[in-house]
Amino acid sequence: MLSAHEFATVMLVKDVADQIIDRQELDTLLERQLVAMERLAGGATLPRVTEDGDSLLRAVRRTH
Repeated sequence: MLSAHEFATVMLVKDVADQIIDRQELDTLLERQLVAMERLAGGATLPRVTEDGDSLLRAVRRTH
């Protein structure tokens, strides 16, 4: 089960990944494979929502 902070972080990664600075919740989301780190051409990394993370967000949207 995700905490409210972890769930909010998945939503933030989906919508504004370039504004995510090191958040503690990312570790849990990486472990659960809801978020992955994507290496950009310049060498920087950004979090991105995985297929599983996207499925989670779609499922929540259907219930609300």
